[in-house]
Amino acid sequence: MIKKFLFSTLIAICSLSAAFAQTKTKESGKELNDPDNLASQYFSQVMGVAVDATSNLKLYKFIYEWIGTPYSYGGNTKRGIDCSAFTKAIYDKVFNTTIRRNSRDIFSMVDPLSKEDLKEGDLVFFKIKSRSISHVGIYLGDNRFAHASSSRGVVISNLNEPYYSRYFYKGGRVLESFKKEFTVE
Repeated sequence: MIKKFLFSTLIAICSLSAAFAQTKTKESGKELNDPDNLASQYFSQVMGVAVDATSNLKLYKFIYEWIGTPYSYGGNTKRGIDCSAFTKAIYDKVFNTTIRRNSRDIFSMVDPLSKEDLKEGDLVFFKIKSRSISHVGIYLGDNRFAHASSSRGVVISNLNEPYYSRYFYKGGRVLESFKKEFTVE
C-alpha cells in the first residue's frame, strides 16, 4: 500500500514538474525543440555556465571538442597543446582573428580588464609563480574559463578557485586595431 502511494505521488510530482517546465519554457520564448536552445542548455550543464551566458555556441562546441586534450609545452594539436596555442586556436577558428603565440605577447594585444568587466570570449591572464604573465585562458561567463592546464590538459576552471584567484593577473579584450591587423581575410 505504501509503495503504491509513493509511486502515485512520484508520478504526480513528475507530471507537475514537466508541465511547469513546459510553461516556463514557453513563457521565456524559447521552444524545447529549438536546436540552438537545446545546445545552449547542453553546454551550460556540461561546462557549468549559466544558459544565458552561452551565447556563442561555436565557442562552446570548439572547447567541448578539445576537453581532455593533454597538455604539451609548445604543442598545438589534439595529441598535446599548451595554453597559448589553445587560446590562439580558439581565436583562429571561432573569432576568425589571429593572435600571437605566447601569453605575454597576447597580453600586448588586449585592453586590460578587471574580473568584474569580463565577457564571454575575453582572455584571462595569470602570473603563476612568476613576475611575468605565464598562463592564458578564455573567459566563458559565471567566473568560468577554458584553458590548457599543465597538470590536467584542456579543462574548464573557476576564477574563484583559490589557486586561480591567487595567480590571476588581469582580463583582456583584443583591441580592434589588432583584430584588423591580424585577422585572416
